[in-house]
Amino acid sequence: MNTSLSDSSRNPLFPRGPGLGLKLTLFVTLSIVLMVAENRGSQKLEPVRQWLSWALTPVMWIAASPAEVADGVDHFRSRESLLTDNRELGERLLKQDARLLRLEALEAENARIRELLASSSSLQDRVLIAEILATSQDPYRHQIVLNKGARDGVYRGQALVDAEGIMGQVVQVNRGSSVALLITDPDHGIPVEINRTGLQTIALGRGDGHGLSLPYLPGNADVKVGDLLVTSGLGGRFPAGYPVGQIHELKHAGGESFMEAIAYPKAKLNQGRQALLVWSERALTPPDAGEAPVTVPIDLPPAPEAAAKPVSP
Repeated sequence: MNTSLSDSSRNPLFPRGPGLGLKLTLFVTLSIVLMVAENRGSQKLEPVRQWLSWALTPVMWIAASPAEVADGVDHFRSRESLLTDNRELGERLLKQDARLLRLEALEAENARIRELLASSSSLQDRVLIAEILATSQDPYRHQIVLNKGARDGVYRGQALVDAEGIMGQVVQVNRGSSVALLITDPDHGIPVEINRTGLQTIALGRGDGHGLSLPYLPGNADVKVGDLLVTSGLGGRFPAGYPVGQIHELKHAGGESFMEAIAYPKAKLNQGRQALLVWSERALTPPDAGEAPVTVPIDLPPAPEAAAKPVSP
């Protein structure tokens, strides 16, 4: 009894198969046979290959699943990072565009200032650069507010020019600011002469913001379209020789001994934020330093009568 038990305990549950060397030899031989058959183009193994491919498909899918899941997670993270980067780049581009617009405005302003400085360097008169703070909102009043006043030596009736020509004259003076009446205002008149012939007359503002009228020209006056108008210097308010405008149209009224000329100002009245205040040789006496400043409402009231009347030659 004991002998049988000891024999059964020595016998393994699973009998031992062929040795490892024999298995290796078998598999190597099988591999060589399969490679030779494949190289010879044998079609006998094709069904076996297809069956094995079909049988191993689930195994291959399960083996590739972790990599696909990892790729999907990475793709999702990459998409989120791309959206964030695009959002940040869009905000940065918007800021850069705003800065670029500001730089373009500054370049244009610097160019206008250089033009003013270039024009003032060629003049013998005393000049002062003033900044335009505001313009009249009334379509029938063409006035602007400057940041220079009595403390800067500005006086009533002082000429205002830009790099192209006459803009107007000062009609009200505060301690730190002043109001100028533009030459296109209907209440403004300026003595001019035609540069080509020396004919002197008065140029009145038409009130349309971009035109001057010369209504008192003789019917036979030597005036042509394109003639340049310059200040004559009569009246002492505007220095002589400054460009005022250019003749654009001539109107002959039937039965009248006079004709009217329409001119466009040379100055850029609606462009830029700087202008030049010019001291004439016969400058008016500046206001007393102790005089209370004149209060100018925002809607810019009409100019005083003495400064708004046309000056007779």
